[in-house]
Amino acid sequence: MSFKVKFWGVRGSIATPSSRHIGFGGNTSCVEVKAGGHTIIFDAGTGIRNLGHWLLKRNIKRGSLLLSHTHWDHINGFPFFSPAFKADRHFLIHAGHLIDKGGIGSALASQMAQPFFPVPLEKMGANLESVDFRAGDSFSLAPQIRIRTAPLNHPGGATAYRVEFGGKAMCYVTDTEHVPGRPDQNILGLIEGADLVIYDSTYTDAEFPAHVGWGHSTWQEGVRLCRMAGVRTLAIFHHDPDHEDLFMEALEAEARQLWSGALVARENMRINLL
Repeated sequence: MSFKVKFWGVRGSIATPSSRHIGFGGNTSCVEVKAGGHTIIFDAGTGIRNLGHWLLKRNIKRGSLLLSHTHWDHINGFPFFSPAFKADRHFLIHAGHLIDKGGIGSALASQMAQPFFPVPLEKMGANLESVDFRAGDSFSLAPQIRIRTAPLNHPGGATAYRVEFGGKAMCYVTDTEHVPGRPDQNILGLIEGADLVIYDSTYTDAEFPAHVGWGHSTWQEGVRLCRMAGVRTLAIFHHDPDHEDLFMEALEAEARQLWSGALVARENMRINLL
């Protein structure tokens, strides 16, 4: 029995392959969860490329990809997910925002169609099974793995996830925009008592007013929500591409001073829940 989390991509909006982003990482959103013997992947940003190579090395043949939404930075690594080109692999691909808009399979095929990409989705040899649901639904990935979801405030819609396994719970909550002074009840209900919450912390509170309507939140709001919900650990996530290492180091120090339960997600960081 194990419940482990690894960050393969922690950046928001666009990948940042530069010497000023090495400390925290420049790949966009991708988080791997191992619950028992099941592989769960949150989002398919550029970080999923390295994860795919790792899964091939470990000969992992099955898994579930849970997508928060389908903006570019959360799916543009999918065409480079090497296990998807192997005929003996099987992946369930879940999304909660497209059930009335053509479904997740159609969205992924569109990004790989001409004139956007040279290799069409049908060239992927794996069994890729699309699973569309409505944000707010609950379901199981295995007898002992329960998934709860909630809708998020983001242009075009997005979905937050809670994974419950072995008496522990972790939540993946990105991309979402809060309303100052009005805690999001959907999020509070989902994260209540969780051991780990990965939260959209694109901006600081000082930066937020200039980005209202962009669909993102702040690390300070993440702290406020986690404290209200009795969460054990907050992982500050989805870092703004302009937040270089020196900025992130100062942010990390400020966050730790504000609340000891806060940490800043870095690429290749691992957290063991069981």
